[in-house]
Amino acid sequence: MIALPTDAEAVVFDCDGLLVNTEDCWTVAESAVFAAHGRPFGPAEKALLLGRTLEAAGEVMAGHFGRPGAGAEIAADLLARVREELERSAAALPGAVELVRACRAKVPVAVASNSPRELLDLALGSAGLLDFFPCSFAADEVRSPKPAPDLYLTACAALGAAPGRSVAFEDSATGAASARAAGLHVAVVPSLPGGDLDHDWLGTDLADPELLDWAGRLGRVGDRPH
Repeated sequence: MIALPTDAEAVVFDCDGLLVNTEDCWTVAESAVFAAHGRPFGPAEKALLLGRTLEAAGEVMAGHFGRPGAGAEIAADLLARVREELERSAAALPGAVELVRACRAKVPVAVASNSPRELLDLALGSAGLLDFFPCSFAADEVRSPKPAPDLYLTACAALGAAPGRSVAFEDSATGAASARAAGLHVAVVPSLPGGDLDHDWLGTDLADPELLDWAGRLGRVGDRPH
C-alpha cells in the first residue's frame, strides 16, 4: 500500500521541477551566469542551488565566485535570464496535470513554491496549470521561505487543513525539509538522481499509477498507511 493517507484533508504541491519542467530553464540561466563569471557549471554546482530561493541562490553564487556582497546583483541577473527562459518554454512534467486534476476532485489543493510570485505565475501559466490552483503561495509572500515551514503552514491554513493531515509533493531536499518541518506527509519525486531525500513515498515521476490510484481513493476516512 502507498505510504500516504487517503483521508488527507489537502494536497500541496511544489512547482519547479515537480509540476513544471522549470529546472531546465533554471539550469540554462544558472549556467549562463556561471559562464559570465568564468566558472564551469555541472551537477555539483546545480546541487548547490536546487530548491533555493532566488535571493539565496544569488548569495551562494556570490560566495562561489569570490564576490561577497554581490548576491543581490547576481540574483537580479539570474532573474532576468530565468524569466526569458520561462517565457520561451516551461512544460508540465509527466503526470502532473492528471495527478493535480485527480487530487482537486477530492480535496483542496495549493502550490507552495520557493520561487518569487512573478516566476511562479509565469511557470504555472506556461504549463497550463495556473487555473488548477485557486491558492498558491510564493517565497516572497512569507516571512521565511523553504526550508522553513512557513510556506506549507500558510498553504494548509488557507485550505482549512491540518498540516498533519495533509500531503506535500516535493522534488528537493530543501522542499522536503520544509514540508516535514510543517508536519505534512511527504511524497518525493527527485529532480536530481542519487539524493537521499526525506520521504514517506518516493517515486520517479508523477505519472506513477500508484499515485493516481491513491488520488482516486482520497477522502476515505480511516484508510491510512501503516
